[in-house]
Amino acid sequence: MSYVDLDAYSRHLRSAHESAATGRPWPEAPRHVIRASWRRSLDAGVDPDVTGAPLVYDSADVKQVRLEHPLRPLLPLMTTTLAGLADETGHIVVVTDGDGRALWREGNHTIMRRADTIGLATGHQWAEHAVGTNGIGTALAIGRPVHVYSAEHLMRVLHVWSCSAAPITDPDSGHVIGCVDVSGTSSSLHPATVALVAATAKLVETELTVRMHQRDERLRRRYESLRSRPGILLSSTGRVISGDPTGGLGGRVPLLPAAGRRMILKDGTVALLEPFSDGFLLRPTMSPGSAASPALRLAFLGESGPTASVGEHERPLSLRHAEILTLLALHRHGLTAEQLSFHLYGDAGNPVTIRAEIHRLRAQLGDAIAAKPYRLTCPVEADFLELRRLLTGSDPAKVASAYTGPLLPRSESPEIRRERDELEAQVRACLLRRGSPDDLWTYAQTRNGRDDYEILERLAELPPTDLRSAAARTRLHP
Repeated sequence: MSYVDLDAYSRHLRSAHESAATGRPWPEAPRHVIRASWRRSLDAGVDPDVTGAPLVYDSADVKQVRLEHPLRPLLPLMTTTLAGLADETGHIVVVTDGDGRALWREGNHTIMRRADTIGLATGHQWAEHAVGTNGIGTALAIGRPVHVYSAEHLMRVLHVWSCSAAPITDPDSGHVIGCVDVSGTSSSLHPATVALVAATAKLVETELTVRMHQRDERLRRRYESLRSRPGILLSSTGRVISGDPTGGLGGRVPLLPAAGRRMILKDGTVALLEPFSDGFLLRPTMSPGSAASPALRLAFLGESGPTASVGEHERPLSLRHAEILTLLALHRHGLTAEQLSFHLYGDAGNPVTIRAEIHRLRAQLGDAIAAKPYRLTCPVEADFLELRRLLTGSDPAKVASAYTGPLLPRSESPEIRRERDELEAQVRACLLRRGSPDDLWTYAQTRNGRDDYEILERLAELPPTDLRSAAARTRLHP
């Protein structure tokens, strides 16, 4: 971009930014990646007039996080590649974790002092939801390198800055674990810097891959020297290292339960997860076709209190325990305590409360619930799941028979209320469209069907000698 073009783009940006910041229509939007970032940032409630990034780690926290972070051994590689250039050209290098929290910073001391005034320093968070559009936060949000120039930043205080950043993905876990960024004044940081930053991130990912393969090989040799019976060797993150020649597990076992717990593999095999050195072993305990582990049966529809059964033992459940089991049955890959808390209580939820409830629930159901994340490890037979299956078929009589009432009618959980309302609407639509008088009458005995005007009108149209017609007319005109 020429200086003439840059001046014109800067004027265009200032106009677009003022419109975005004041909620007016944008006369001419900036480039797509910035426009999308502005919308995400404004939707997150970022104030363009905020004067700096929030501090989320004090110095003691930063030291501890650095010690445990997987990028710590590779910091010399990044600083060798970038820090010398940054110091000579009046820029700084910042390395963050996967949430945009700055952990390391090096470069020109004068620029670092200026950066301190806006929180571009260790311990501060630069995710988009915290400070809006910026190199670090936007690179993490879109998952690729980005250059953010001057007024492309949402916060006005950053308009004298430009930055180039690239995310770093851990090949072991598959998760973004950090971001490397070069920042400087708008006039001094060339947009081409993003290519160098991207190359540095790729260099780090390559080194992480080499170290991952070295760990895998050490673990494989250790296992082969001690192996006494077959098993599937996993890394600490659930990657399959050996023991799955057909690739049936897909390269990774997702959402690892706690060691010592059973899990059901894709082919139906039940396996026991055991810790092994720096990884895990999956030991088959049951082959497909063998006697299956007892199913967890859930009865949560209708006015009767919720119950759960494992084998021959049926036990009543509190509403909170029934809600937790409903959510775990709907999310078979599992939920964290934070996710369960949000689904149950919304933003006011407390994960500590959920962990306590799960502890009590596991005391009743034992190995049926695994941890990290919380998930059901045994076959599940739930009346509301069976109803969902029947709704995809073509037999309204079976739907009417299976629907004994709303799902956990006393629950105020936002997620369960949505599921309850959706099931109710689908059942009603199915019966009104294809149901026989017997099906409609069965539905009319449920909590919501008793006073359903359209259902009762259909029944009232039956011959006067039909007792169902008389009952419907009485309900319609009490």
